[in-house]
Amino acid sequence: MRNDNPLLDFTGLPRFAELRPAHVTPALGQLLAEARAAVASAERAGPVWEEFVTPLEDANERVGRAWGQIAHLHAVLDSPELRAAYNENLPKITQYWTELGQNQALFEKYRALRAAADFAALSSARQRIVENALRDFRLGGAELPADKKPRYAQIQDELARLAAKFSENLLDATNAWTLVIEDEKRLAGIPADVLQAARLQDGRGWKFTLHMPSYLPVMQYAEDRSLREEMYRASSTRASEFGNPAIDNTPLIARILPLRHEAARLLGYANYADVSLVPKMADSPSQVLGFLEDLAVRARPHAERDLEELREFGREALGLATLEAWDIAWASEKLRQKRYAYSDQEVKQYFPEDAVLAGLFRLVDTLYAVRVTPASAPVWHGDVRFFEVRDARGELVGQFYMDLYARDTKRGGAWMDDARARRRRGDAIQTPVAYLNCNFPRPVGGRPALFTHDDVITLFHEFGHGLHHLLTRVEELGVSGIAGVEWDAVELPSQFMENFCWEWEVLRHMTRHVDTGEALPRALFDRMLAAKNFQSGLAMLRQIEFSVFDMRLHSDFDPASRRSALELLQEVRARIAVLHPPEYNRFPNSFSHIFAGGYAAGYYSYKWAEVLSADAYGAFEESASVTDALTGARFRDEVLAVGGSRPAAESFRAFRGREPRVDALLRHNGMIAAE
Repeated sequence: MRNDNPLLDFTGLPRFAELRPAHVTPALGQLLAEARAAVASAERAGPVWEEFVTPLEDANERVGRAWGQIAHLHAVLDSPELRAAYNENLPKITQYWTELGQNQALFEKYRALRAAADFAALSSARQRIVENALRDFRLGGAELPADKKPRYAQIQDELARLAAKFSENLLDATNAWTLVIEDEKRLAGIPADVLQAARLQDGRGWKFTLHMPSYLPVMQYAEDRSLREEMYRASSTRASEFGNPAIDNTPLIARILPLRHEAARLLGYANYADVSLVPKMADSPSQVLGFLEDLAVRARPHAERDLEELREFGREALGLATLEAWDIAWASEKLRQKRYAYSDQEVKQYFPEDAVLAGLFRLVDTLYAVRVTPASAPVWHGDVRFFEVRDARGELVGQFYMDLYARDTKRGGAWMDDARARRRRGDAIQTPVAYLNCNFPRPVGGRPALFTHDDVITLFHEFGHGLHHLLTRVEELGVSGIAGVEWDAVELPSQFMENFCWEWEVLRHMTRHVDTGEALPRALFDRMLAAKNFQSGLAMLRQIEFSVFDMRLHSDFDPASRRSALELLQEVRARIAVLHPPEYNRFPNSFSHIFAGGYAAGYYSYKWAEVLSADAYGAFEESASVTDALTGARFRDEVLAVGGSRPAAESFRAFRGREPRVDALLRHNGMIAAE
């Protein structure tokens, strides 16, 4: 029988077309009551997998899937009503997970299961789940004295609310700023398709926003320097004291950091970074900082050369005596066009959405012998498309939603999230379902959406995450797909996929000029390839700057001191950066990765995993073809398929036959010569 409340129906795909904010509170109330009943039953059960682990997994999966739909809509289709329902129920869901993490009886059950003589007879996946559970109970406060547990729970509740508010403030601040230009002369240099998208319906001007499809082309192409400066200032001061005090993230940052520190100290750790690294590959903040410092030393000479070339070009060719922050993207595009004789805008005409998707799906079929085809399902917005993934025998492997375009109700950035994980249910297999979200420009003027090459790389990146989730063969929920994978290894499959965006045998099958229908010319591709590492030193140093800031913020920064996070960032920049933004820049206020996402003391993961991904891709470069199906099958078998069922380091060694080396990353970035 079909449930009247779509959030309580787990028989198939989410019923997004029927889901309303009014469904949230009653559904969560029922699911949490059922989950608590399952916990009570598990507490009375014996320390046997089928008696207490399986019933707990069933109840928690239902809670997770329902809340996952709510959280997903909050991120992609925000509304006052949904936001109110989300924030009303966030403390309830946080309280439940905190209670679970502190449940001493369940902790003892897992301990007994681990100590039992038949533990060795469990599958390696189940053994891994037990080990992870024991770790997570310790990190959840299960070992805290009874008088400390309430305070720990209060901290978790407040941190969850602060993270949600941080994200909402950033979205609201982004949406709050618009600029209408009526003087067409100020629009010189901005591409025609961008202007077409910005044109007001009454024809009286052009509206620009801080959403990336509007903001980035202005910064990259607008000849009007004052326009670039105005938009840069607006973007770099979002959710700060320079705007609406009600959506200023400064006080949230000042509250989040001491709460994280207090939680860490309650658990017996020196700082939050120590806690964050427990479930990761890296051992300590000092190891991470040493890794980043080493990369910085290698990258800095390249970054200094990049910047000096840009300054010289600005002086001699563009008449810029001083290169300001709002000039960087514009001057860089001018220099690239001069040096390599092409522009992003020229390349963009060869990447209509349908050709890009067809090329991506063709690559996945070649590497992993799976076919991606359109399918139908209820969706949350008209922009959303739905696809199935099937194997060579036609059997369903997984499904995914693809929501590619920017809109006011959607948070910025690009991300993958899981809607449902693979698991065995009796004789049947529950297949995985994923959400793939981006913020690309939408189609305008009857033409398809056109992607820059950077957009294509972003799409491949997120699809790599999706493949990690969808192509798993693990049937245990706790380590299926991306579940249980160390956070600093999660980016391996995503960054790995980016490499294919620079391969001729891949790109030539995914390009079609939007007007002429011609494929990307080889000569143009060769110029793109020659420019691949254009300003790679600056780009790498920028990522290292953010990573060091994040790690130091959560390790050696004292939240009780009078120093602010911004002051620490300025100190990090003084040591690492070669580009320094204006004093009014408030980057921390929009750094949602670490204040509203899961990357606190973990932003280094991008560089850490990039070492793994570049080295893993080296196996394809060493094959007869980078799309070699045998190498693809090995990568799927040893990395994608195993999910979190074994340590990521073991999966890497199983695929590559050795420990990872940094050389491939440096070579891919043009920092050491190719062999």
